Parts: sequence; structure tokens; C-alpha cells
Amino acid sequence: MTTNRGLMTAVAVPLLLLGACARPGVAGEAGSPGSAAPVTESTTTTPTIALRVEYRGGFVPAETIPSRIPLFTVYTDGRAITEGPVTLIYPGPALPNLQEIKLSAAQVRELTDAAVAAGVRSGSDFGTPGVADIPSTRISVVTAGGEQSVEVMALSEARPDDASLSPAQQAARKKLSEFVKSLHDLFADAASPAAQPYQAEKVAVLASPYQDTGDGAGGDPVTWPAAELPGAFLNQDLRINCLTVEGAAKDKVLALAKQASERTPWESAGKKWQIRFRPLLPDEKQCADLRRQA
Repeated sequence: MTTNRGLMTAVAVPLLLLGACARPGVAGEAGSPGSAAPVTESTTTTPTIALRVEYRGGFVPAETIPSRIPLFTVYTDGRAITEGPVTLIYPGPALPNLQEIKLSAAQVRELTDAAVAAGVRSGSDFGTPGVADIPSTRISVVTAGGEQSVEVMALSEARPDDASLSPAQQAARKKLSEFVKSLHDLFADAASPAAQPYQAEKVAVLASPYQDTGDGAGGDPVTWPAAELPGAFLNQDLRINCLTVEGAAKDKVLALAKQASERTPWESAGKKWQIRFRPLLPDEKQCADLRRQA
């Protein structure tokens, strides 16, 4: 059986025990949405985002938030990246299954126009449903009038008869949900175009002290092959450290991680560490870029 780990997070959140509250409402810069900005090849070292869909907050383990991967990211140069399905086993694989497709300039423009038409306009009213502890969905799109973004709590989880939502808010949510589903369909259609594994230039390694649960699921420790763990603090309160690997060091790490699980203990400098691997996306260059997930 396979599933998408990003989607699985949304389904499983009521069962998880530690988290940060989702922030309901609307976020983003002001500006007239108009139509999407013209699509051009990026001339800078950091690619420009045309469209991004991501979860924020939710009743999830706080230590997992920095490693959370956006549901969809589309760049102005046509690259589109999402997390593909993974085998539903415990413990799960150590590495996420990131997939990339290449879109034409016309397809990118169609997607950004469709996002605006679906309600991604700063100030849009999606209401606040009578549910708690569910992640909000943040969608941002670049338009001729600047970046437009919305953040909608429990976009797909709110009940159709939720008394906290007006008929107009329910209709707006339905329209936006259908747009997000169209993005899933885009990646699911292997013929248009075929998805390929995303090859990250850098991988962030989020390390915390290993906690032995006593179930033996982690297996034997693996010797860490790169710079000494755990790296610098990303979140001192949660004891999450981070470092990045690239080049030959990254290749060594990934070769071992492909044979490991998310519960595998990694040994470095005489200590054991729990690791979450987070391939950096084209617009991310360092560990600090993951703080935006909080």
C-alpha cells in the first residue's frame, strides 16, 4: 500500500501528541491580484516561486515541522516539485520521495491563473470551521499585482454542514479544494509529463538525540559518514540541530539513507542521533530556510 506522507500528516494529526497551533485566517502581501505575472526564466541564483501550497501548524509533533515538505512548489522556470507516494509501513523510509516534473511556460501561467480564479487573493474569506488541531493550508501565487496568499484552516476536513461557516465560505472552500486536487491530478498523470525523482543539490540533516523506544524498530546503528553530527541549533528549545551535506558527502549519506528507516540510529562522535532528512528545494540554500515552516 502506498500513500503520500504529506497527506498522511493531515489525516493523522488528531492522533499525534505534541504540536503547534495552526494559524487560521489570511496571510500575504496586499496588491491587486489581476492575472499571473509573466513567466520568465530565472536569472538569479535563487529560483523564483510561481506557486506554492504547504501545510502550516496543526497538532503535530513540533520537532517534525522543520522537515515538513511543501505539498507543491512550482517555479517560474517550469520546475514543479511534490512529495510522491511512499509505502505505508513502520518504520517508514528515511528519505522522502520527492518527485519533479517540467512544465511549459504556458502550463505555469495556466496554474497561476487557476489559483487566482480559485480564490487565492489576499483578503479572501474562507471562514474558521468548528474544528481544532488540523493544519491550515497556505497557498501563495505570484501575480502581476504582487504575491497573493491565503491560509485556510482545515481546508479539506471541515464538515459540509459546519455551522461556523456561511454558505459563501463553504462554496469558496470547495472551489479552493478542487484547485488543490487538480495539482494532485497533474502529478498523478504520468504521461503529461512523466515525473522524475528530484535531485537536490543539498540535503538538510535534522538531528536530535536518539530516543530508544524499546521496540527494536530502529535496527542496528549506522556510522555517520559526513561532518560530525549534530550541527548547529535550528531550534534550541526542541533540541533540533541541523547541518547540510552536498557533493561527495551528500552522495555517501544518501547511499546509506536509502537502506535506512526513519527510526535508524546514526552514530557520530560516540553518540546516537535520530535524523530527519530534508532535501532542500531550489529556493532553499541553508538550514535557516527551514525556519519558515514554524
